[in-house]
Amino acid sequence: MSASAVRIEGDGIHTPLGKKPYETPRALDTWEIAGVVADYRQAAARARNAGFDGVEIHAANGYLIDQFLQSKTNLRMDDYGGSIEKRTRFLREVVEAVTAEWPAGRVGVRISPNGAFNDMGSPNFREQFTSVAATLDRYGLGYLHVVDGLAFGFHTLGSPMTLADFRQVFHGPLMGNCGYSLETAEQAIQAGHADLIAFGRPFISNPDLVERFRNGWRLAEPADTTAWYSPTGAAGYTDFPAHAPG
Repeated sequence: MSASAVRIEGDGIHTPLGKKPYETPRALDTWEIAGVVADYRQAAARARNAGFDGVEIHAANGYLIDQFLQSKTNLRMDDYGGSIEKRTRFLREVVEAVTAEWPAGRVGVRISPNGAFNDMGSPNFREQFTSVAATLDRYGLGYLHVVDGLAFGFHTLGSPMTLADFRQVFHGPLMGNCGYSLETAEQAIQAGHADLIAFGRPFISNPDLVERFRNGWRLAEPADTTAWYSPTGAAGYTDFPAHAPG
């Protein structure tokens, strides 16, 4: 399912049976969307019942919510497409559903305005994501998580959006992500561009990343993507070693 029947352009998707061609998704019918929003609410409720401290709504990286946000993948002409406001409607409804189960301060939203992952990138990305952030500002969320770094790919459709851009329209806690080092993370926080920085891939090769940062220990070499996770064996993913002093 997707916002529209737009197929990912690329050399295929990795599966346990090898690389396979991308499928063309089916556009959700308008009447189906309420059921998908209800799925988000149910997932949020289950996370609460399982003892989570909060939830993050994944509206980034070319997944379903991002497909609704971006004009590249949202070709709809109903109440969920055709304008920036209408393309944002699905995200608004998901946020309202999730915050019906959680206090808004326990909910974050992740967006990727600069990202090219899953063949994303829209010509009007600056206008779209500025509007998204301004809309999210009204909910009193726990944070807005922006994949602002370019280390995971950039669509090159204009100047990259920065945390400073989002500071102008989102007044809650702001989190940056992607390609940061300890030094650049501290610089972003000290400059007031971010309240916190998230680290993802460095944790794979450095399961003790916090301790390494705290103690000034050297980071391990980044693992090859083939070792991040694999259906073919146990190597990688959970067996990266902690720092060995000496």
